[in-house]
Amino acid sequence: MQETQVSLPELAVIEMTRVALGVGIGLLVAKRMSGSARKAVGWALIISSAIVTIPLAADVLHKARLTREASMRAQARVDVYP
Repeated sequence: MQETQVSLPELAVIEMTRVALGVGIGLLVAKRMSGSARKAVGWALIISSAIVTIPLAADVLHKARLTREASMRAQARVDVYP
């Protein structure tokens, strides 16, 4: 299993984008607002959350790769020095 450290502010931003995505999808499915306003707000939330999520995901994946490389280097040092 791979473990990655994410700071609390990063986690909060990730969760906010997930909430915005959910609300956007909910607005597209709901029938409480007028059709054009509901679609405009729904698509705006979906697109903005997707745009924000892409760099966040790249950052988390980059951190995971760095963590994996550091652990492999540490393991290599342990193997060399018995």
